[in-house]
This record gives sequence, structure tokens and C-alpha cells, in this order.
Amino acid sequence: MQVDFYHLTAQPLDRVLPRIAEKVLAGGGRLLVVDPDEGRRERLDRLLWEHSRESFLPHAVAGAGDDAAQPVLIAPDLTAGNAARNVALVDGRWRDEALGFDRAFLFFDEERVGDARIAWKELAATEEVQRRYWKQNEAGRWQQAA
Repeated sequence: MQVDFYHLTAQPLDRVLPRIAEKVLAGGGRLLVVDPDEGRRERLDRLLWEHSRESFLPHAVAGAGDDAAQPVLIAPDLTAGNAARNVALVDGRWRDEALGFDRAFLFFDEERVGDARIAWKELAATEEVQRRYWKQNEAGRWQQAA
């Protein structure tokens, strides 16, 4: 399984998450977006509806309809009602339950750098995990740093 650490420095989650979701869907996958905060889940729902006039990201908040039919499901926990094999942890907090997915995206800002470092070190001991650390350069482009 692969864990991608995204250190949000130049662009906020609002700009990065839709692009990741588009890439997952373009590859034929499904995505579970996890945030325990109800207000932030509502904000993410609006974000995915409004992020671009050129594209549409089919999604829903867990429990609002047929979870199983949703390519992108926004949920409070790691219960993949849409059978997603990709999970985005958008609150900056690692959860070991994410190891049950094929790929995890951990998004974190400066407030959560310490937590991300701890997760990075702990995952180093897990043989089946491939870790990648992404950071933004001065131009705002993502570069794999580790």
C-alpha cells in the first residue's frame, strides 16, 4: 500500500483535494474523504461542487443518499460505504485503519507537521507500506521530496 504525505504550504486543501480526486477517478478508482468535523465535511461538499466549471466531481456526503453509488464519498470515519480503495485524510491526522486501503493521502499543514513526522516514522517500520512525501516548490508545483 502507498501513503502519500502532502505538506500544504503554498496551496490550501481547497485547491489540492479536487485535483487528487480527479486523478483517482480518471484512473478508475473511488475515493473516501475523511474528516470527523461535520462543518468541514459540509464545506468539502460545497468545494467539490463548485471547484471548476470545466469538470464535475460526482460525490456525496455519507448518509445523504446511496453511498455505494458515489465515486467520491465524504465521511466522518474510514467506513468506505462506496467501496473506495483510496482514502484522503484531510484533517491532518493519521489513522492506522487507512492501512486497509490501497492508497492513502494524508494532507497536513504547519499545525500538523509534528503529527505527520510521527506517522512517517511509524510507517517506516511497516514493510508493506511505500511512503512518499510531497512538498510544493516556490512556483507552487508539487515535488516528491522523499
